[in-house]
Amino acid sequence: MNNMPQRLVFFALGIVINSFGVALITLGNLGTSAISSVPYVCSLQFPMFSFGVTTFIWNILLILLQVVLLRRDFKPFQFLQIMVNVLFSAMIDVSMAILGVLHPTMLWEQFLCIGLGCVALAFGIVIELAPNVVVVPGEGVVRAIAKVSGVRVGTVKAVFDITLIIIAAVLSLIFFHGLRGVGIGTVISAVLVGPIINIVNRVFTFQHCIQALALSRDGR
Repeated sequence: MNNMPQRLVFFALGIVINSFGVALITLGNLGTSAISSVPYVCSLQFPMFSFGVTTFIWNILLILLQVVLLRRDFKPFQFLQIMVNVLFSAMIDVSMAILGVLHPTMLWEQFLCIGLGCVALAFGIVIELAPNVVVVPGEGVVRAIAKVSGVRVGTVKAVFDITLIIIAAVLSLIFFHGLRGVGIGTVISAVLVGPIINIVNRVFTFQHCIQALALSRDGR
């Protein structure tokens, strides 16, 4: 298919940037991103499993949920999400290792980590979506729920993120009798990433060049 190698490169780049964004938010030590909150809390409770490993397991569950929801509408190519999961999960551990030298202790340092993580996550999402290759498991399950329920994707996404935060908070209370891995940083990332994506799409044009690769493939 025309331009597929280039599109895959940009898609992978977006996934890598996403992982660094999640790691930055997490290292702010005020909670991680909503989509990563459940696996992160589990990684704290079961330290024999890295954040990347629990992320991989969690995303496999999200892919299986799509299969259950969509049934025959779940197309074979959507199993490519497994490969996406492998890359993202591996890069989570790599990002946490590389950025592990950061030990923000002052509140402004923690908020700076969260802010930079939100910006990185927003840029990563824009780059990841532009090639129109395959969705990540988190987005895939949101689209699946929207399709079977008839509810708009944006609404499902908001409810889905809130649900993940609640699940992570409940698990944290069960495991630690307090909140660990979930906090103000989780809320900030949930609130900020969407608006930052909108700003990126308004201010920058690089994503249109990436999108053009997909349009060229389709002959439009």
